[in-house]
Amino acid sequence: MHLAAVWLLRYSVVMCLLLHSLVLMAFCFHHAATTCSKRCYCSETESGGKTMRCSNLQLTEIPEDIPNDTQRVYLDFNLLSAVPTNAFAGLTHLVELDLSHNEISQLEPGAFRGLGSSLQFLDLSSNKLVNFNPDAFEGLRARANLTNNPWLCDCNLQMALPRVDLEPASLTGIVCQTSDPEEIEVQGLAFLLEPDIDLCVVMKRTTDVAMLVVMFGWFTMVISYLVYYVRANQEDARRHLEYLKSLPSRQGKSEESSTISTVV
Repeated sequence: MHLAAVWLLRYSVVMCLLLHSLVLMAFCFHHAATTCSKRCYCSETESGGKTMRCSNLQLTEIPEDIPNDTQRVYLDFNLLSAVPTNAFAGLTHLVELDLSHNEISQLEPGAFRGLGSSLQFLDLSSNKLVNFNPDAFEGLRARANLTNNPWLCDCNLQMALPRVDLEPASLTGIVCQTSDPEEIEVQGLAFLLEPDIDLCVVMKRTTDVAMLVVMFGWFTMVISYLVYYVRANQEDARRHLEYLKSLPSRQGKSEESSTISTVV
């Protein structure tokens, strides 16, 4: 009876320690998932989500420890220069993302991957975006602020716009600061509001000219081959004709020699 009591006591202690460890681990994981990123200020929303403010902190990279339950992230007025692939992966509750007033000049493919089902507003205004990369907005259907960027309006931009699912009003924020070709006067214009401007016309003309050059080259090669073939055949025919002309005279001389031999 005494041994049974001791065994039961030891078993209870072990189970208590194990349960305590599991609770502690769960708390740590929860804390890691919900704690605020360093140097940033977090607050709880009425719906239970988190708002994280990292404004004006001289950040050069996007924080990697953003809590998973964050609904709004403010990274404005920093020194961010690029948004890497999967920068906000795992933030399935994010509805608003502010990246305005930075130095962002590059959006890598898949920069906002995973936010398509939740994100409602994306602010990329007042950055240094020149080229529009549709692969960066993969699956994103949010309303975006793309104003105050030095956009280059060219054929690539014209072909990229139909490939994105952003709210159409978002694209009116693409105002041309430069253009390619330069002679097309689109500077200062919202590209989406100028449907009559075709920035691919130069590329189309270049393609047409290239096709004409290729066709002319093939045509020249064919003509050259035909001329060579005709000349070669003419030369062979002339030689063959001369050979045929020489045959009767040689045959006559042979017959004359045979006649002389017979007489003798």
